[in-house]
Amino acid sequence: MLDSFFKITERGSTVGREIRGGFVTFFTMAYIVALNPLIIGLAKDGTGKYLGGDGSHPNLAMVAAMTALMAGLLTILMGAVANFPLALATGLGLNTFVAVGIASHMTWADAMGLIVLEGIIITVLVLTGFRTAVFRAVPQQLKIAISVGIGLFITLIGLVDSGFVRRTGAGPVPVTLGDNGNLVGWPIVVFGFGLILMIALLVKKVKGAILISIIATTVLAIIVEKAFKIGPNFDGATGKVNPKGWGLNVPALPHDVVAKPDFSLFGHFSLFGGFHVQGVTIIAAILLVFTLLLSDFFDTVGTVTAIATEGGLIDGQGNIPNNERILLVDSVAALAGGAGSISSNTSYIESASGVGEGARTGLASVVTGILFLLTTFLAPLVAVIPYEAATPALVIVGFLMMSQIKEVEWSDYGIGIPAFLTMILMPFTYNISVGIGAGFISHVIIRLVQGRGKEVHGLLYFVSGLFVIYFLQSPISIWVAK
Repeated sequence: MLDSFFKITERGSTVGREIRGGFVTFFTMAYIVALNPLIIGLAKDGTGKYLGGDGSHPNLAMVAAMTALMAGLLTILMGAVANFPLALATGLGLNTFVAVGIASHMTWADAMGLIVLEGIIITVLVLTGFRTAVFRAVPQQLKIAISVGIGLFITLIGLVDSGFVRRTGAGPVPVTLGDNGNLVGWPIVVFGFGLILMIALLVKKVKGAILISIIATTVLAIIVEKAFKIGPNFDGATGKVNPKGWGLNVPALPHDVVAKPDFSLFGHFSLFGGFHVQGVTIIAAILLVFTLLLSDFFDTVGTVTAIATEGGLIDGQGNIPNNERILLVDSVAALAGGAGSISSNTSYIESASGVGEGARTGLASVVTGILFLLTTFLAPLVAVIPYEAATPALVIVGFLMMSQIKEVEWSDYGIGIPAFLTMILMPFTYNISVGIGAGFISHVIIRLVQGRGKEVHGLLYFVSGLFVIYFLQSPISIWVAK
């Protein structure tokens, strides 16, 4: 029954590989359950209140429970409806923008209302066929460039989250090796062990290489923490920074395994409240929704392309199976994230780790989703896995995605230069949409200069124009304010 519904054999996979892939994806992105509360839950809105409850104090457990619930339900929906190995959860970057750029100017309910509105708009764009049409208007080689760029991006995410690469905070170079040019602390050793183990297992073609590595490295991390009492790299209670500490979770066996979840955040949004906030003009509110929309729209285009390419799920015409359903579920996820008061939910590029483990169907997503639902009760267990144990998977998957670079026709400047800008700007700006926008705009300009403007799809002209507005939104806001 599973094979027939998910087309497992047809896609060259097995039930075992799908289950392993689902576990790997979960372990690679489970950090969002702990991280989203630190971003959304510790921020105050424009009235000085925290999200949830009476707003007088942080409600991290509520945010964590709703984050896991939404991730679980939406990822299962992606697997069951779209049959695609893609997991969804609160979007990193988007949640920071919501906390700092939106909620700080209004109430949390008003901010979440704007996200719900963005989700409604993007869902309508899918139902009318517009989002799918734009997806197909992008030249195949630019899609490959997007995939490679995302590979570089998630590699950098893995290196930064592990502490192997860190921000300098000063000087001409924004990042450096470890702490001021030196690798320090046992967590880096644990990361190095995990990366080497994962490489060795992959070279030996061991089934479940990524999953085995994550589990083995987590066990090592628990032993190391027990022996040396390292602690976190940042203590929120005291504000002290320990460059030799663990990145997010301190690996230790939990005292409690089960915790009762609180889902009372659901439904706390005001759909049009953001348009009636003192000090926020209607134009400014529209630009906020537009920013959310554009980022959500093209982050997903890049992510889906990368996952499909890595899994060999793209046909000869560059089409992805069930593409419309994939985009529809992703659009509904944005709406659901706002309704759950945890910021916009979107497709996760970390799903590539599961694909690297062999996942090819929606069964892997169903497995990942079930694990997220269990996390609403078993959050203490998720907190055992440190960044340093999970991030080697991102580095390895980045390598696998980088291998597609040979397909780009570098001799054609109309493709080569946009592809180059797409690839480098994603990791350098820490933003998928920026890389995609730069690639689209440069492709259109170069083709016009070459006198080959007719080769560019009309929708690409329109989308490139939207990206110009996206890049110039700050001066536009200043101009409107005057």
